[in-house]
Amino acid sequence: MTIIADITLPSATFPLGRVLQSFPDATMDLERVVPLRESLMPFIWIEDDDTEALESSLRAHSRIEDVEVLMTADAETLFRIDWSPSSDGLTEALIETEATVLEARGTADNWDFRLRFSAHEDLSAFNVALTESGIPVTLRRIYHPPLEGASSPMSPVQRETLLAAYRNGYYQVPRRISQTELAERLEISDSALSQRIRRAVSTLIEREVLAEDDPLR
Repeated sequence: MTIIADITLPSATFPLGRVLQSFPDATMDLERVVPLRESLMPFIWIEDDDTEALESSLRAHSRIEDVEVLMTADAETLFRIDWSPSSDGLTEALIETEATVLEARGTADNWDFRLRFSAHEDLSAFNVALTESGIPVTLRRIYHPPLEGASSPMSPVQRETLLAAYRNGYYQVPRRISQTELAERLEISDSALSQRIRRAVSTLIEREVLAEDDPLR
């Protein structure tokens, strides 16, 4: 089953991340990543006041083979960067586990990635590969995306009840509405309201909280 992981890596631990260390005010956003066996070609938006200095730094990087400026919009410039993954633990791990980079945003300090793997085993292999390469990784969240066309595990009635509770101030401190009053508005019993809320909250915990605690094995 497909799994998505949100991770954070120190910028100093991989070549592309180190590019920004001399530009503390710059940010990078990956537009698209095409993994190949021999190379990785990131399309990257870079926001910084000194774009020319950034471009020169990219071209001078020993691991980058080619740089092309594709377009500029306001303070951002879109680059195509062709660089070799040789001896790069992060890129090698991405290629070997066939991970897809869905999102990535970096600064001089850290990079946040959202990665998609075909199976939990691939995520585990990715984590092992980074560890063996001496790259510390912080796993912020892992979860299974809903299947296309699949219905939500929360029923429409549960969702409606949860939204009504929220919108009427049931979760505020202090509460703006009591359980009895909310049940009357929804024209159901106190017991039915309590059961709907408990089941809806249980579903949210399973989907959002427990997914974050899912360990890498």
